[in-house]
Amino acid sequence: QVQLVESGGGLVQPGGSLRLSCAASGTIFNINVMGWYRQAPGKQRELVATITDGGSTTYAASVRGRFTISRDNAQKTVYLRMNSLKPEDTAVYYCNLVSLITGARSWGQGTQVTVSS
Repeated sequence: QVQLVESGGGLVQPGGSLRLSCAASGTIFNINVMGWYRQAPGKQRELVATITDGGSTTYAASVRGRFTISRDNAQKTVYLRMNSLKPEDTAVYYCNLVSLITGARSWGQGTQVTVSS
């Protein structure tokens, strides 16, 4: 199985920045998609960004231009750099991995991001 551990969340003022990290371990096929999702109170979990093993990225419209997803395949880590944070970005952010070989999906435990003055 794959284990995902997020870190880097916290409290930040509007306009500030944070970098989230997600370290993967376990049995991992390198052909995969890793991504970040978030869930605000009372809301459904939503896509934030994804990145393939080859580096192709997608972003939700709400974060495009502000957030950057990247990955270090050697370290088996995916990052989410969040700039120009808004209160609307407040949520629990979850890391996930989807194997394009097996179809298996894995989720991290989540890390809280709070954007507030």
